[in-house]
Amino acid sequence: MDVSKTKSSFYRRLYVAYLIDSGVASNVPALMEATGMPRRTAQDTVAALTDLDIVCEFEQQEGARNHAGGYRIRDWGAIDRGWIEANLPRIKAVLDYP
Repeated sequence: MDVSKTKSSFYRRLYVAYLIDSGVASNVPALMEATGMPRRTAQDTVAALTDLDIVCEFEQQEGARNHAGGYRIRDWGAIDRGWIEANLPRIKAVLDYP
């Protein structure tokens, strides 16, 4: 499947936000495990969610040290989470994710 870098980048951001919001993967190691993406790609993708006006914040785990905790989606902006959920098979196929 031939997909533009713009589309694959957009889908990757949508999918990462969905994984965070659904509780499947709330930190970088879990995102790496769920998608197979390298650490740096996972980190950069989380940081790039703001470009889509998706508000994603890191919450420190109560009483934990060394940045233990996870990400939470606070606001989806103009993105329709329902569309992502309805199109998960297509998004995963485009990204070649399990």
